Amino acid sequence: MAMQSMASGPTLSADAVIGGACAFSKQACGCSSQRNFSVSVSKRRGFKPVAAISTVSKLFPSALKRPAAKRIKDVFGDSWVSGLLRTDWIHHPGARLRTSVKRSTVRAEAAVTSAPSGPSDAFPSSKSKKFFGVEVITLKKVLPLGLMFFCILFNYTILRDTKDVLVVTAKGSSAEIIPFLKTWVNLPMAIGFMVIYTKLSNVLSREALFYACILPFIAFFGTFAFVLYPLRDVLHPIALADSLLQTLGPRFLGPIAIFRIWTFVLFYVMAELWGSVVVSVLFWGFANQITTVEEAKQFYPLFGLGANVALVFSGRTVKYFSKLRAQLGPGVDGWEMSLKGMMGLVVSLGFVICGVYWWVNKFVLRDPNLPKAEARKKKEKPKLSMVESAKFLLSSRYIRDLATLVVAYGISINLVEVTWKGKLKAQFPSPNEYSAFMGDFSTYTGVATFIMMLLSRVIFRKYGWGVAATVTPTVLLITGVAFFALVLFSEPLIPALASVGLTPLLAAVYIGALQNIFSKSAKYSLFDPCKEMAFIPLDEDTKVKGKAAIDVVCNPLGKSGGALIQQVLILGFGSLANSTPYLGVILLVIVLAWLNAARSLDQQFTPLVQKDLKSKLLEGKLSAISSAVLNKFPRKREIAYRFVSVLTEQGFVEGRYVPVLDSPTMSRTPLMQETQAGDDIGANNGDGSLSEQSLGGDADSVISESTPAK
Repeated sequence: MAMQSMASGPTLSADAVIGGACAFSKQACGCSSQRNFSVSVSKRRGFKPVAAISTVSKLFPSALKRPAAKRIKDVFGDSWVSGLLRTDWIHHPGARLRTSVKRSTVRAEAAVTSAPSGPSDAFPSSKSKKFFGVEVITLKKVLPLGLMFFCILFNYTILRDTKDVLVVTAKGSSAEIIPFLKTWVNLPMAIGFMVIYTKLSNVLSREALFYACILPFIAFFGTFAFVLYPLRDVLHPIALADSLLQTLGPRFLGPIAIFRIWTFVLFYVMAELWGSVVVSVLFWGFANQITTVEEAKQFYPLFGLGANVALVFSGRTVKYFSKLRAQLGPGVDGWEMSLKGMMGLVVSLGFVICGVYWWVNKFVLRDPNLPKAEARKKKEKPKLSMVESAKFLLSSRYIRDLATLVVAYGISINLVEVTWKGKLKAQFPSPNEYSAFMGDFSTYTGVATFIMMLLSRVIFRKYGWGVAATVTPTVLLITGVAFFALVLFSEPLIPALASVGLTPLLAAVYIGALQNIFSKSAKYSLFDPCKEMAFIPLDEDTKVKGKAAIDVVCNPLGKSGGALIQQVLILGFGSLANSTPYLGVILLVIVLAWLNAARSLDQQFTPLVQKDLKSKLLEGKLSAISSAVLNKFPRKREIAYRFVSVLTEQGFVEGRYVPVLDSPTMSRTPLMQETQAGDDIGANNGDGSLSEQSLGGDADSVISESTPAK
């Protein structure tokens, strides 16, 4: 770029003015070239910068029509550019201003950087604000997620307690309906939903898919409470169900009850799907998409603690609405009023979930300063068939013992839970009383889970994996024996229980509740960590195939195994009560097998962990030795180069790479000496001049010594 020399006026081109404005803005002109501009201004005594700027603006009125100026206008507007020309600075890479009377030198250096261009990189980043040690911008994303999770689990606890009340306490139904319902209704509905979800995910956006999944749940629960339940006598085929029961016999009470109270069954399935779909698929899918790995490590455990808090509050809410019957007059269906109140709250919180989801997508995720979630690579699991999975499980003793743990847990929970709910109906036949007890049950489950999460760390650290793995089956064995003893041998225990104000039935209800509370709390605090830790010392191939085999065979077998056993016994012996002795024996056998597998697995797990630790220790030593050896060799020296734009005596702008030497004793080029001298003048003249550091600092380009500077 050439500049005409004028004897009686400033020697400065129009592009110098525009280039200087770009240097100040740090983004308007330099985005494509990825440059940051740092400016140093020095003034001589007697020089009037305002008069000089005024002269420049009169000499070059067409400067603002140039493309560079247009880019400045687009970013800052006309008033900013006009105001810039009235200031006492001229910013231009390498421009030197001369006057016939006084002289001032204006220089700027453009440092080539490797940082990407953009608004967030154009200006120096200020220190992020923190609140209790957490960046505020991160809280904008995490707090709404926490609120969503709380509302989802709050609703799930209410729905889970309500679904049991509906299907167990309904006329013509009992707890015997649960195993048939899980196998023949719940499982097909879950499969059908996943098929529909897969098809919708191919045609809808992420946000539309979320609303398409959650809004039908909200609409159904509202419709059920205010339309379907009040019309239950009209919608339920009670007469036809009674005739079928007389024809087929009482042993088919469970399957016939599914047909008799089909609206309650539909509510049961939708409540179960809320836990599977809204919690697992929608919420965790959304959270994993927008959170980084570091954020997940920091806040996901807190979400788990928040889930227990939601469990406590929702349990208190269920208890409150269940007690409304005492405040109502005679002839009013108290359970219907309680149901409307709880479902109204569920619908309201459902819309809160949608509102928070919309707000996060609208205002949070569009923030350019928000940390972006990494693109996580999907782990490829081997696709094993059922037969291949079974063969792999049988081929390895270690995997076989681990599979026994998973199957035994699933079966044990189902065997006790259904029998306990049958006794619970006998003790609390009214829906309101049953619901009030379930509210207390949910509250105590939340408190117990919170305590177990804290104790589990002590158990693992002090006693090890083996003790932690045997705690859950041991407690289930003790409480299971006590529960079935109270059910089967209640007559001899009546005097002893009466002395403490209990009946055998009420004692069985309390013992069964204790067992269910512990089994649910131990799953997240002890059982799941033990299961996942057991995979750690395995080699990669065994680890991947073992997890795949357990997912294909053991998880479904554990969940449906208990239901299948109960169905066979109910149909074979006529009722759940007649099947209770056999259920107790089966539970004893399964828990003993569970304890034996845990002991066997501990004998294999500990040596494998010790071997794994030794190999990692050896790797660490080898890495330290290699690092020490490599550090003995001198590394190739690197020199930082700075690209400097200067104005030559002939009026041309010239760019040069100048080495930046760290040692002050080394020789300097004439250009660096001039730059240093100018900086000293600008820093020490005391007239308010801006130094290079005050306008942006250095951004040096590091080039290897063997690489020639271009």
